[in-house]
Amino acid sequence: MKDEILFITSYPPRECGIATYSQDLLVALNNKFKHSFSLRVCALEASNTTFLYPKEVKYTFNTEDGSRYWPLSQKINADDEINLVLIQHEFGFFQRAGEKAFLQFLYGLTKPAMIIFHTVLPSPDEALRNNVRAIANAVVFMVVMTKNARQVLSAEYGVSPEKIIVIPHGTHLVPHLNNDFLKNKYGLNGRKVLSTFGLLSSGKGIETTLEAMPGIIEHNPDVIFLVMGKTHPSVLLEEGETYRNMLEARVEALELSGHVKFINQYLPLHDLLEYLQLTDIYLFTSKDPNQAVSGTFSYAMSCACPIISTPIPHAREVLRDDTGIIFDFQDAGQLAAGVNRLLNDDTIRAAFSANTLHRIVPTAWENSAIAHALLFQKIIDNSHSASPSNGRIALEYRIPAINLDHLKKMTTTIGIIQFSKINQPDLDSGYTLDDNARALIAMCMHFELSEAEEDLALIQTYLDFVAGCQQSDGGFLNYVDQYLSFTPQNESVNLSDSNGRAIWALGFVISKFRILPRDIILQAESILQRALPRIEGLYSTRAMAFAIKGLYYWNIELNSTENSRLITTLANRLVQMFRHESEPDWQWFESYLTYANSILPEAMLCAWLDTGTPVYQEVARMSFNFLKELTFNGDNIKVISNKSWHHKGSKPLEHGEQPIDVAYTILALDRFYDAYGMPDDAEKMISAFNWFLGNNHLQQIIYNPCTGGCYDGLEENHVNLNQGAESTLSYLMARLAVEQHNLVNGLRAIHFQASATVVV
Repeated sequence: MKDEILFITSYPPRECGIATYSQDLLVALNNKFKHSFSLRVCALEASNTTFLYPKEVKYTFNTEDGSRYWPLSQKINADDEINLVLIQHEFGFFQRAGEKAFLQFLYGLTKPAMIIFHTVLPSPDEALRNNVRAIANAVVFMVVMTKNARQVLSAEYGVSPEKIIVIPHGTHLVPHLNNDFLKNKYGLNGRKVLSTFGLLSSGKGIETTLEAMPGIIEHNPDVIFLVMGKTHPSVLLEEGETYRNMLEARVEALELSGHVKFINQYLPLHDLLEYLQLTDIYLFTSKDPNQAVSGTFSYAMSCACPIISTPIPHAREVLRDDTGIIFDFQDAGQLAAGVNRLLNDDTIRAAFSANTLHRIVPTAWENSAIAHALLFQKIIDNSHSASPSNGRIALEYRIPAINLDHLKKMTTTIGIIQFSKINQPDLDSGYTLDDNARALIAMCMHFELSEAEEDLALIQTYLDFVAGCQQSDGGFLNYVDQYLSFTPQNESVNLSDSNGRAIWALGFVISKFRILPRDIILQAESILQRALPRIEGLYSTRAMAFAIKGLYYWNIELNSTENSRLITTLANRLVQMFRHESEPDWQWFESYLTYANSILPEAMLCAWLDTGTPVYQEVARMSFNFLKELTFNGDNIKVISNKSWHHKGSKPLEHGEQPIDVAYTILALDRFYDAYGMPDDAEKMISAFNWFLGNNHLQQIIYNPCTGGCYDGLEENHVNLNQGAESTLSYLMARLAVEQHNLVNGLRAIHFQASATVVV
């Protein structure tokens, strides 16, 4: 039975920032993990509200009735399915029932509990300090969203730092659609767009922007300010539309009707994110100096909005000189100056946008889900330690759906572009044979699974590119610029590995002769036949390995003695290298480990499968076991750093991991599992794939499920957010290998869970 975690929180359809936050977190956890835990909700309500909730809501609770707090704790204690209680805390939730009622509930729980503190007030009086300390003493961990909040809790409330965990407010990954396209969609063509959003109340300080607008319009007459959001429900009950009416009257008085637009609704997430993506500058004008964090602020950053903000702790912590501008509370003059500065300098605004995105992506909901899940695991494991029979909570990553969006975005009629800036193709970087050969392999793998006709057009594009790189002597050049000219780089870079990779791709195409159109097979055979005379002249270690794989795949159809002879020639060279360099504690072909290392033992395995030569099998197994011992530690993979290759007798560097190395490891594990059926190889295959999903030293995703792209590298303290062809194709090959492995071995399953809601 899965461990059940009960979220005590406001929850949609209640319109509340914490309700949205909780739903986003639940969705992220369920999307990120499967079979790991069950997530249910106790929805917080007030006396005058009731809602029709989704299926995950198990209980509802009226926070205004102090007599119900103790019974709720006892009901949770009696619920054998619940293993952990997570409470979303905002002082206003529990204010009417009183502090004692909430503390009575907390101290009545016998289940472990953690609490997420959405507001941390500085300079507390004695009563507040004692109340927060009492809350801290009743829970295992307190989660806050900024380092500043952690510092305040520790220094001013006396909460133990070990008990306080910082998990930043989650943000949505977005595809970063074209700004002009979105402005056209929403009727904002030719306008410079300022925006703000959220449930309206007087604390939002919207009037500050209205006061600044005349000074902005003077320098930017095409500007428009979007105020997105309906009035906060609790404000509406107590004050009606007084604040909105005041704002609308101020718009009329300042003659701003052509420059201010109120969007008086609680926007669906999709529409909200599109409005933010078309925003040129996001304005955050809160008047509350104690507002620790803002979800609206985080949403804007996720959409790469340059931000101008009042100095709330969240802004002071996240914004820097290179990401946004901070202005004093209610200072319309400073706000106008900041807006004009950014609107009139496209270069600075673009730099702010890129820097904002780099700073905020680590807080993506996917990464927030991982951080929360690891905390759940720690708490539940500790609570189970007294009863070993309960076992340890296992975090099983959910494998994302196959997504070709970024591959298609990176592909022109010529081929796949080499690099991208974030997720925007960088046509100036041109094309390479390397990437188009990888793309050819990946799309053949995809077509084998999907049988989608549109795949064939992409396969043809990449195959034509490979053909276009072939020279009269049968060899290949690698680098092609955006104007389809071979670049001088081809004259200064060793092209052996590129030639070997082309042979691998062509052989792989031919091996799919049963499913691919005959014209494609004949074209690949023609190119490979012209390249054949040059194969024996390959001496680069990886070039020989790539070529062995290509010849092996070609021989699946051809069964050619000449191909087997070439495989033998290249494999014998690798065996000689292995014998020359290997020692008891260094079972390898060279005196160093570089990139794409797994291709070498995999190639030796292919050589054995083709020729049956025992020494090839022996070298394949010895070298692969050596590599696995170096790169795997339990459930984690850490591939060789690209900052400095790992030399024999030296200690490897810790950081600088690239997707290509993880992907090639997965391909090799799959090949070895097919050959020997060793369960450990299948388990390592999934463990290695989880590196893309967040099981790495930063506990951050490397694959972007929103775009279908893969980030370019994992560094010591950050992820390289560019999504180039090599990394994206490496991920895709790994993902397709996992899919094929699961289909062949019958590992796919679908699980459903019934639910019911109980009012307590």
